[in-house]
Amino acid sequence: ASGNSSQTSCTQLMAYILKVMFNVTSVLLKASEDLLKQHYIDLKDRPFYPGLVKYMNSGPIVAMVWEGLNVVKTGRVMLGETNPADSKPGTIRGDFCIQVGRNIIHGSDSVESAQKEINLWFKPAELIDFKSCAHDWIYE
Repeated sequence: ASGNSSQTSCTQLMAYILKVMFNVTSVLLKASEDLLKQHYIDLKDRPFYPGLVKYMNSGPIVAMVWEGLNVVKTGRVMLGETNPADSKPGTIRGDFCIQVGRNIIHGSDSVESAQKEINLWFKPAELIDFKSCAHDWIYE
């Protein structure tokens, strides 16, 4: 989910993600505080937790599901390091983030976490199973 980015940044992020040839499902929403607290439950004892929830609740969020070969591993590389200062140019955080506390994108750290987060943010009817027209050119 990318939080509080301008429309231009959001459009640039989506273009960046789509060029890697993932199937992407997305929804623009205003997350409730309860949803954000559930999403970041593993950070609840950290000192920055209240500020993170407040920041993420301050504007619209684009929740996304990426699908593709090795999508979690590839996605983590595309995101860059959690601290934007440690992220390489060409990564989302390296190009779009300045401060770790205003990180504009979250990525699941495992397939299991991704499934849990997908179930939290999306209703089953919002997820469409499809094969892109380029699928057979990209995958064996």
